[in-house]
Amino acid sequence: MTSGSVTVKAVIFDWGGTLTPWHDIDLVSQWEEYSRVYNPDDATLAQRLADAELAQWREQQATRGANGTGTLDHIWAAAGVDTDSPQHPAAVHAYLRGWDPHTVADPDAVDTLARLSADGLGIGVLSNTMWPSEHHEAVFARDELLDYIDVAVYSSELPVAKPHLAAFETVLDGLGVSAAEAVFVGDRPWDDVHGAQQVGMRAILIPHSRLGDQAVDVHVQPDAIAHRLSDVVDIVRSWR
Repeated sequence: MTSGSVTVKAVIFDWGGTLTPWHDIDLVSQWEEYSRVYNPDDATLAQRLADAELAQWREQQATRGANGTGTLDHIWAAAGVDTDSPQHPAAVHAYLRGWDPHTVADPDAVDTLARLSADGLGIGVLSNTMWPSEHHEAVFARDELLDYIDVAVYSSELPVAKPHLAAFETVLDGLGVSAAEAVFVGDRPWDDVHGAQQVGMRAILIPHSRLGDQAVDVHVQPDAIAHRLSDVVDIVRSWR
């Protein structure tokens, strides 16, 4: 756990499970949205895509983010998808649209970011994701969050991922603040709390995500716990 009297200048958020509520997801069902458009006659494609995605997430955990998360292109390659196929663009669109019900922002998100921004704080996002930044920006715009976000960093565009220090340093550099001047908010003890504290940030845990086999066995003590997203405002104000 970190501490100190340095003034907080920025708050950086994880995305899934933090700015959006946790959802239990059946990855095979999500990839069926893609496979039905790409090749409805391939009965094993959705399973192959889900297996490839799980393999990438396990690699991220095993390497502590040193090899990043990869991208959707890596998943398609591993599953034998021809991305030059004329069906591929429409299949990608169907796949991403299939996630819409699971990417809706937390009801407190707009008010929380608006209040922090009104306090003069920089707002950042650091997400472990395989999706392109353009899709995330479209989601944030849809939910009226985009205008509050000063810097967003996605592991799909980095060689590393949380909890690797370089991932946190990238978003800190973008915001122009030191680690001691920033607070990280996330739902994962390993990726978010441990990673942020290792780089010298204070970390707030939102403890509602059911991580299951995604959890990493690590003992960490967050600097604070937010039982709802809006609690972050008062916690950060107490540190200023």
